[in-house]
Amino acid sequence: MVPSVESNGRSLLIVDDEKVILDLTSIILRNRGYHVQTAADAATALGIISSFQPELVLLDYMMPGMDGLTALREIRRRFPETYVIMFTGKGSEEIAVELMKAGASDYVLKPFNNQALVDRIENVLRIRDVELANRRLLIERERLIEEIETWNRELENRVQEKSEALQKAQAEIVQSEKLATLGYLAAGMAHEIRNPLNSITLFMQLIKSGLDDEEKLEYIDKIFKEIDRIDGTLHKLLSASKRPKYEIKEVFIDRMIDATLEVFRPQTDIQKIRVERDYRTTPPAIKADPAEIEQIFTNLFLNSLHEMPDGGALYIRLDHDERNAYIRVSDTGNGIPAENIVNIFDPFFTTKNIGTGLGLSVVLRIVKTYKGKIEVEKSDARGTTMLIQLPLDGA
Repeated sequence: MVPSVESNGRSLLIVDDEKVILDLTSIILRNRGYHVQTAADAATALGIISSFQPELVLLDYMMPGMDGLTALREIRRRFPETYVIMFTGKGSEEIAVELMKAGASDYVLKPFNNQALVDRIENVLRIRDVELANRRLLIERERLIEEIETWNRELENRVQEKSEALQKAQAEIVQSEKLATLGYLAAGMAHEIRNPLNSITLFMQLIKSGLDDEEKLEYIDKIFKEIDRIDGTLHKLLSASKRPKYEIKEVFIDRMIDATLEVFRPQTDIQKIRVERDYRTTPPAIKADPAEIEQIFTNLFLNSLHEMPDGGALYIRLDHDERNAYIRVSDTGNGIPAENIVNIFDPFFTTKNIGTGLGLSVVLRIVKTYKGKIEVEKSDARGTTMLIQLPLDGA
């Protein structure tokens, strides 16, 4: 079954020197949802078509002044996307052939049946839609043929780019699934582990309150530290998969970088690490939780410093455009082995002897929270550069 044409908003022009026909046809078609204009002669009709470009014209064959056939030829010459149905009171085969040769899409004999008229209009509009679509496709085909030599030269690069983008998108999906799985795991572990930890803490406080032995009190303090360490690990685990409580404020990225670097100054001094800032442009404040943004830089700087125990350089480059802020954090460490790059954001993945392997997972979760991106832009024997992209429209 051929689908019906949606009439809502479709534009029609009725041209007839008989006011009764104009009024009757207008009422019929407006009630069907069409946007209808009228003209009593061909000259007026051509002016309306020039201004408003209706999709279809219902044109009377016999009119004073410019007759319908002449008007039909003029419309088809000047306005090829405006289709024409002719009204005629003469039902001869010769006239029908002449009208179709001149470009009419159909003709309707007067007097006409209302439903039959609507059906003919819908049919012509349907044909128009198909023909215009085909015309656009032919134009597009010609354009593509003209460009095919250039496309052939670019095809290999484009396929490579698309393949890389697909792989990257797939990796992001997998990463999101890992974080989701980690979230379920973290929630369960936090509940199951924190309950006995709270009990242990309570019992140790009771034991401590009744002790005078300094050595044993020192042992108990060490137990408390280990309990805090376990709780801290649980907190990191939850932070990697689920957003904790947050408070949105205006955050200036350059100031946050400066403040975080200041915290690391004793360590950079001890390790003899040169810190260089290159704030090419300073982005406006973003709406974010300051603690989350600080955590991004804290984890990245920690990783960089870990790679340069015997000195080196830490570079921070800041730039922005109309939509995003771009932060590059580079070090002069030994780089990330190529086989490890795909795993560095995985929860618990680490090549260090210490640490939980959750730092970059936390960074990824925070960056994604703000609809940003993070990637390894470069990593080789001369060091690693991490690129963070944060939208300026904030959370």
